[in-house]
Amino acid sequence: MTANGPTPLERAPHDLAPGFELWLKREDVHELGSFKWRGALPVLEELSDRGATEVVTVSTGNHGAATAWAATRLGLHAVVHVPEGASGAKLALLEELGADVRVGGVDLDEAKELAVAAAEAPFFEDGAERAQYEGYRAIAAEILDQLDTPPTAVVVPVGNGALLGGIGLEICARSPDTARIGAVPAAAPVMAQSLEVGEPVPCDRCETFADGLAVRVAIPLAIAVLGEVATRLVLVSERAIARGVGRYASAGIRAEGAAGAGLAALDELELPDGPVVVIVTGCHIDDEVHARAVERPETFSEAR
Repeated sequence: MTANGPTPLERAPHDLAPGFELWLKREDVHELGSFKWRGALPVLEELSDRGATEVVTVSTGNHGAATAWAATRLGLHAVVHVPEGASGAKLALLEELGADVRVGGVDLDEAKELAVAAAEAPFFEDGAERAQYEGYRAIAAEILDQLDTPPTAVVVPVGNGALLGGIGLEICARSPDTARIGAVPAAAPVMAQSLEVGEPVPCDRCETFADGLAVRVAIPLAIAVLGEVATRLVLVSERAIARGVGRYASAGIRAEGAAGAGLAALDELELPDGPVVVIVTGCHIDDEVHARAVERPETFSEAR
């Protein structure tokens, strides 16, 4: 799959989500293994047009990989800061894509502080660039073009919220009756807490194994956009996310924790009949974590 073509929308096996006419938007099959290229490429194109030769960002993996991928195509140098304990699979991909990887900080938001302090080039904050939201709108446009009838709901894993924000903008414009639902880890609830009050709130919980959703500090732009377009956010436990990963595996799909969260959210929903679309955000997950989720989901926390 190249950056120029739409990703597949596939009808899911019935046993993946009994009771739903479930469709999977397969962002995981892109050559990068995640959706993040859609937001990184337009942002770096803007930076390049302004004369930048280097870009600095922070990531748990997928965003950094997309930044490095886009930088290579545009002739830019990418510096990617990652927190300690970042996924080995994602670190390997970053290095393969030529990123200058720098490790530091106990979590994504502490790594961000270090990155901003050390940056000698434009800093690309994931979720804080309008161009990302426009890039993610294309996912929703593809869904609406690929389905014969508008979906009842689109379910989107929520990390910093930009993916749901972009998808929601397009859905609201073209199919306003379609519910725009976000799946948030209960172990990293800052986006749900912030959206509830309408502005970023302090949160010290960020303990999810779904590293693509491991956000502790909410981005104001994301909260503002989600306030306009999100129908609701659903909290899901680590155990439910692990079971989602396992359900994907039973269907022959290797899915990261973030994708598992989207599938887990279906268990919390009662929706009218009709197509329901879940975004399969990516496939990068360490082998040990994947095996544990598939074989021993009961070892993950059930707290919500």
